[in-house]
Amino acid sequence: MMNLKMPYLFALSILIATASCKQKQPEQVPTKTGQTVHALKKIKLIFDTDANNELDDQHALAYMLFNGNTFDVKGITVNATYNDKDVQGHYDEAERIMQLCNLKNVVPLLKGASGNFGEIAENFDPQQYDGQEGVDFMLEATKKDSIIIVAVGKLTNIALALKKDPTLAERTKIVWLGSNYPEPGEYNQDNDTISMNYVLNSKIPFEMVTVRYGKPSGTDAVTVTMDEINQKMPGLGPRATTPITGRHGGTFETFGDYSVNLFAHIFDHIDHDGPKNSRPLFDMVALAILKDPSWGKMRSIPAPILIGNQWVERLGNPRKIELWEHFDRDGIMADFYRTLERPIPISGEK
Repeated sequence: MMNLKMPYLFALSILIATASCKQKQPEQVPTKTGQTVHALKKIKLIFDTDANNELDDQHALAYMLFNGNTFDVKGITVNATYNDKDVQGHYDEAERIMQLCNLKNVVPLLKGASGNFGEIAENFDPQQYDGQEGVDFMLEATKKDSIIIVAVGKLTNIALALKKDPTLAERTKIVWLGSNYPEPGEYNQDNDTISMNYVLNSKIPFEMVTVRYGKPSGTDAVTVTMDEINQKMPGLGPRATTPITGRHGGTFETFGDYSVNLFAHIFDHIDHDGPKNSRPLFDMVALAILKDPSWGKMRSIPAPILIGNQWVERLGNPRKIELWEHFDRDGIMADFYRTLERPIPISGEK
């Protein structure tokens, strides 16, 4: 005798499977070429910045905060550098960008170190130390979830986190914008060379996104001119519900207008070997190559060390790091403008 329930059960199973497949469909997002591809899981990260240093940090922050389909930002930490030795100034500038993006208080913003690693570590008290708020946040957040730390300033906060809890090396990786490797010099590196060597000598997975002043192979080549900024940026981005007062004065309601103002003032005190009235957006590249690794080239090298301000190769070093170089300037900048034209704000910690 034929079982009349079988066709019904078979059809029902097909409907359930179809619905399940639809629910699991990955999000569709455009690539740099305009094609649509399946999006991977969002990249969970903490962004460690010296936001009041010059102007690339601010552009990196806006790019990150408006890439809500790509980045799941768990927090932003700041530290102080030569150009502003008061960590409060870096906190304030990061907060301005968050407010311009209508994302103030959406993710935690925390103060890290004012001083350098050597002076803080000398008599280190794990219960009370310079930078504790930001560093402890890194340690606790990475215990809860798989999070990358993207550092675009000196490595003081990272080194302090490793000193307080070496097991950090087992649960995250660092993507650092810094160094002219294999040549000496570079702002982020020189601000705290001891912290950089400490991190290089640790076991934490480490990716170095090279700067290389004046060279076509580093992020210094991801350069934008004042004319391009004046043409593309005015009014770009959503209008802030609460305007900001910029660090150079003036009132701003969009990040695009603030970008124009930042560029107008940068040439008063910053020199650059590239085209006249141009400035690289170094820090943004560290985020861009996470979004699309094809915008740079990566290779593995034995971890070197900096001694007497000279890189020393350690060819037999079993500790390997990843080196990023040769960046697609046009692809990265096109995506930056596209992001500001069609921003998808991050949603904050869940």
